[in-house]
Amino acid sequence: MRWHNLSFLFGAASLAATVAASPAADSDDDAPKESTYFNQKKVPPMLELTSDNWEKEANASKWLMVKHYSPWCPHCIDFAPTYQTLYEFYYTSKPEGAGNEDADFTSFYDFRFASLNCMAYGDLCTEHGITSYPTTILYKDGQVAESVKGGKKMEVFSKVIEDALEKTKPGTRPASIKLPEPKAHGTEDSPLASPTDNEPETEKPALEKTATEDAHKADPSAEAKAEIDAMLKKGFYTVDFQPPVHKVPKPSKTPNTGGISQPLTHETFQNLVTMTQDPWFIKFYAPWCHHCKAMAANWEQLAREMKGKLNIGEVNCDQESRLCKDARVQGYPSIVFFKGGERVEYEGLRGLGDFIQYAEKAVDLSSGVPEVNAAEFEALEKKEDVIFVYFYDHATTSEDFIALERLPLTLIGHAKLVKTRDPKLYERFKISTWPRMLVSREGRPTYYTPLTPAAMRDTNQILKWMKSVWLPIVPEMTAANAREIMDHRMVVLAILNREDQEGFNRAQRELRSAANEWMDKQIQLFQLERQELRDAKQLRIEEAEDRGDARALRAAKHIRITMDMADRKQVTFAWVDGVFWQRWIKTTYGIDVKDGERVIINDEDNRRYWDQTSTGNNIVPSRTSILETLTKVTANPPKLQPKLTISSIEKIFFDIKMNFKEHPYLSTGCVIGIAFALFSFFKGRLRRTALGGAFRSAEDGIKEHKAPLLGGLGVNGAKVD
Repeated sequence: MRWHNLSFLFGAASLAATVAASPAADSDDDAPKESTYFNQKKVPPMLELTSDNWEKEANASKWLMVKHYSPWCPHCIDFAPTYQTLYEFYYTSKPEGAGNEDADFTSFYDFRFASLNCMAYGDLCTEHGITSYPTTILYKDGQVAESVKGGKKMEVFSKVIEDALEKTKPGTRPASIKLPEPKAHGTEDSPLASPTDNEPETEKPALEKTATEDAHKADPSAEAKAEIDAMLKKGFYTVDFQPPVHKVPKPSKTPNTGGISQPLTHETFQNLVTMTQDPWFIKFYAPWCHHCKAMAANWEQLAREMKGKLNIGEVNCDQESRLCKDARVQGYPSIVFFKGGERVEYEGLRGLGDFIQYAEKAVDLSSGVPEVNAAEFEALEKKEDVIFVYFYDHATTSEDFIALERLPLTLIGHAKLVKTRDPKLYERFKISTWPRMLVSREGRPTYYTPLTPAAMRDTNQILKWMKSVWLPIVPEMTAANAREIMDHRMVVLAILNREDQEGFNRAQRELRSAANEWMDKQIQLFQLERQELRDAKQLRIEEAEDRGDARALRAAKHIRITMDMADRKQVTFAWVDGVFWQRWIKTTYGIDVKDGERVIINDEDNRRYWDQTSTGNNIVPSRTSILETLTKVTANPPKLQPKLTISSIEKIFFDIKMNFKEHPYLSTGCVIGIAFALFSFFKGRLRRTALGGAFRSAEDGIKEHKAPLLGGLGVNGAKVD
């Protein structure tokens, strides 16, 4: 991730001063860098390596010294003058020995200098094994000979170079070398020598121009200072460049020329869908399926509407069971959008309008991530409720753009994704690091917080964040998005009446106001909690430093503060048409919109809701009423008693089910323990019962056969002696 506020300051000063001193620069943005002078000799611009010219240049000379750097790295900025002066010094140097007075250093030793921007060509630097900046590598015949990490002094690099030169031409190097200071223009005391008498007259203006530029670098002009001040106020610095072009594969031919739903077999599916980059919208069905039959007419009409726009297909799973199994079809009908090796399942309603709306967005998003400027973005905001924006700059790499292009398919039917490098949008959304992503919902930005390059290329993590924020701030709940809104969220649901237009508009304003205020409050609490964790980490570090405990100090410094609002249970605001959903609302919550507009706070995961404030009054579409109740409801535990959307008996079984779902091992252990206890209890009881019966039978037998000890009556009452 790049931060430009300070690290680009020096580059901005240099660029602004150069622009002020060179009128030609205004008219030619692609003009090459100017030559410099060292020891009164002209030095051409240093070779800049790219992915395109690397193979050619690496094999063009025996020795090639390459500086791998990042334009935002402070160490690279400090090292830049040293490396530039080192290049100028050796380029103008002469080998020793008779007959070598007029020898050219570059051709004599076959030695060249170059630089490689690792932010612009990150994949190439990765191939070179670059793990830190700056890293300077000396290549011999395209292979690594020496490597120096960090911005070392000029003497370190001079020793590496001298050893290589001596191996190439033994006896042509001096015993000792007087190296110049960084930024010097010669080995003499004068920082800038005059051109020699044999220098062509046409070169003098260039020299004067270079001197003027250096003077501006040392003491920027008023114009340059003003430009720098403007840059600092904005918080960013822009550079004109041509971004890497990501070629989105176009359809091999005009899609759906006949306006029909094309039946697909295993063979045609492979040839037309899997092995191409053509987008396809396909239904998997069974002839006997009732829902498939009901949807058939809408699907045929969709194919006619998408003629020449999108391929529509269908697969009979009774005939192509293997294909349906490979496509992971779980039920009928299953509708899937395919593009190359990627797929997205359609989960919306099956009306013709729903199909057409989804198909048109699929065609739009599957064509790649469009570039927008500030004016185009403002126009887009009027049409789209949710827009994801990817900000990039000249140092954004090809890997970043490849990761970005993996995102659009998942957003079909949910939101729009665009990219931009417009400074006006940088300023509007306060962007100072690149690349950066945010979502704009009704003009309100929500930022993707991870900033590292790896996090910006982690598509799974980005999609997880996108799914948590791709709903509008206050969406209308419909059959298509009901599960998405209600599940795993605390939902502030306003039950409104469209027929009363004035009251409907007023309620929406109040609901939107409450939603924005609640979101601001949650962001502040999140930042406060994160700051508390940082303060606790700093206290541990200071305590370890005071005790002189190196182990505790290392442990404290390695504490990672990882907080993500997407991992928390979200509070969502939504509204529902109380007239259209009257039966469901009355059955579930016992509310009739005819009695007035109401608000309920629903917790679907726990089958409970709240519809009254702490004073016992109904929650109404009012900012005060909503926020006052919501604060008490979201407390842990809630400060208000909830109502249930299911019966008490159902609640018992639901709680048991949820316990098994949330704590499967503990719940299973408890059930096994209870079962074992019951088994032991009944087994012991049966055993005691059996033993008790045996003892009683034995006692009865003894009583029947035992004679009286002192005599008694016989069987017939006769006395026994």
